[in-house]
Amino acid sequence: MININLQLFADTSDKTEKATPKKRMDLRKKGQVLQSKELPTTLILLMLFISIRIFGNSIYKGTSAILNMFLTQTSEYNLQDATEIMRLLTFVALEIVKMVAPFFIVAILVGVLSTYVQIGFLFTFEPIKPKFSKLNPINGLKRLFSSRSFFELLKSVAKVVLIGWVAWSSIQNEFINMMKLMDLSVTSLAAYLVDTALSIAIKICFALLIISAVDYYFQWRKHEKDIRMSKQEVKEEYKQMEGNPEIKSKIKQKQREISMRRMLKDVPQADVVITNPTHYAVAIKYEPQKMGAPYVLAKGVDFMAKRIKEVAKEHKIYTMENVALAQALYKSVDVGEAVPSELYKAVAEVLAFVYNLEGKNPT
Repeated sequence: MININLQLFADTSDKTEKATPKKRMDLRKKGQVLQSKELPTTLILLMLFISIRIFGNSIYKGTSAILNMFLTQTSEYNLQDATEIMRLLTFVALEIVKMVAPFFIVAILVGVLSTYVQIGFLFTFEPIKPKFSKLNPINGLKRLFSSRSFFELLKSVAKVVLIGWVAWSSIQNEFINMMKLMDLSVTSLAAYLVDTALSIAIKICFALLIISAVDYYFQWRKHEKDIRMSKQEVKEEYKQMEGNPEIKSKIKQKQREISMRRMLKDVPQADVVITNPTHYAVAIKYEPQKMGAPYVLAKGVDFMAKRIKEVAKEHKIYTMENVALAQALYKSVDVGEAVPSELYKAVAEVLAFVYNLEGKNPT
């Protein structure tokens, strides 16, 4: 007796979320895409049989011409000469290529187009790389007793039943015509048999398209199930794409610290610091040769405002309390920008007062 732990075959994953666009793109690069192999095969067979019916007459004429040449014209060739034999064989080979070329072209075009419609353009060596996980006997047993294996079995049985039913139904419809076959010539009999066989083959291919459609639906369901993600995987992917919130928070904090140090470094160059007096602080500088209007060197609120005022005090920069002007400057002007025209007069009055107090000439 061999004891087998059936839990090995159970799906205990918590992958309940649909795959994200990034996950789909990553899997596509590895060659894991939605594809039904039944559809291209059925379409190729269908188009080949249709092509044989369309070009059948030219095939018949070409084959007859070659056989006629071998039967009636071989005396015209010197079969003792190797060059002459090669010329004859080359001619026959080219004629055969001309006859079969349309079918190769049709098969290649249909195969490429049907695959392209399913997966688009994709070139990767990932699927053919050796994977040691495939050598795992447990995985092999799981594949053997999987829903995919059961579906493939049902699909094979359905093909046999469908092909048999279509073929038998078509032959039954030809019973009346078959009674007249004895009156036909060999050529007409052969033409009838070929035409009937092609008709049955085309009907079978159309019937197989139904199985191909079902197979495509099954492959779609299986593909979507295989690429599902757990909620944790979705969160981790989001973190990778958007950045870890903790790291982003630290980066923003670091950026604020750098910006704060830069502004505080410029405060000693200011002409005046306008406050409200506790919450807002805006450092103003006027350099006519650099900018036509006064501009903001630094600004801050609460803690930052306090630091600006402390630095201004350390460097003996005049601080003026003006609640309305401080709030207006903080809300409407960014660091490094000029004061807007609607605030020119108020800022000019402040600067004029400071210049007069310190005996400075702004020009």
